[in-house]
Amino acid sequence: MAHTHSSRTHHATHVADSNGQVEILDLDAEVLAEYTTAIAAWLPVQAAPRSIVDLGAGTGAGTFTLLAHFPDAHVTAVDSSAEHLRRLRDKACATGELKRVDTVAADLDAADWPDLGAPDLVWASASMHHMADPVRALGKVHDALAPAGLFAVVELAGLPRFLPETGPADRPGLEERCHAATAHFHAEHVSHRGADWGPMLTSAGFTVEGARTFTANIEGSRTPAVGRYALAVLQRLRHGGAGTISTEDLTALDRLLDTGSPHSILRHDDLALCTERTVWAARRTS
Repeated sequence: MAHTHSSRTHHATHVADSNGQVEILDLDAEVLAEYTTAIAAWLPVQAAPRSIVDLGAGTGAGTFTLLAHFPDAHVTAVDSSAEHLRRLRDKACATGELKRVDTVAADLDAADWPDLGAPDLVWASASMHHMADPVRALGKVHDALAPAGLFAVVELAGLPRFLPETGPADRPGLEERCHAATAHFHAEHVSHRGADWGPMLTSAGFTVEGARTFTANIEGSRTPAVGRYALAVLQRLRHGGAGTISTEDLTALDRLLDTGSPHSILRHDDLALCTERTVWAARRTS
């Protein structure tokens, strides 16, 4: 998706936010790798797909999981960010998978979709809720799929949590209050986050063959990247919630985000990533 900016300040803000998003995508892929693999393994494929499209591929968490799980498949990664796709190609090159990957830069909210061929499997992880008109997008996927092809919609059941309910000690319940304070913004601007995609898939002509929620609870002591992931997510929460989070909670949040402070989120030994991913498997039957 193209962006224009009227000032250097706006451009710098966008670049910083883009870099933060890249970091979150990469950390998400690292920390939740086993869950993404479990979702791919659960999919009710009738035969191993040879042609796969990863819609809203980001930096490639889904792409590389699918390449590993379906060793004879070719994946076309579609995303609106040229930077995300550049990083994806770099990873493909570094892992020797470049010949099995194509990247397509496309704004899926635009009138014309790219020609995606006739894939056996379309995978959309945490991307459908960003569509301006998801009902139209579902129809586009249905029409693109090969006969009997499968569409996997993977969505976050909620934003990830990292702190215990009693944490931090100086401001218990901070994380939940910050999420509650920004909920209105998300409801207004990302209205399909947390939606039940089953009825929408059925309305678009799909046959929903299954839905399952995968719950992750990963202790920070077991996976050091959880701390870095928490830092990146809370930084974005701080940036987006500056106008709605209380002054006292912003102050406490800033203490957590100060990596040089003894109160830094990176120094907490009580962190655990708690998150849920729900997947719907939908077949093109007409």
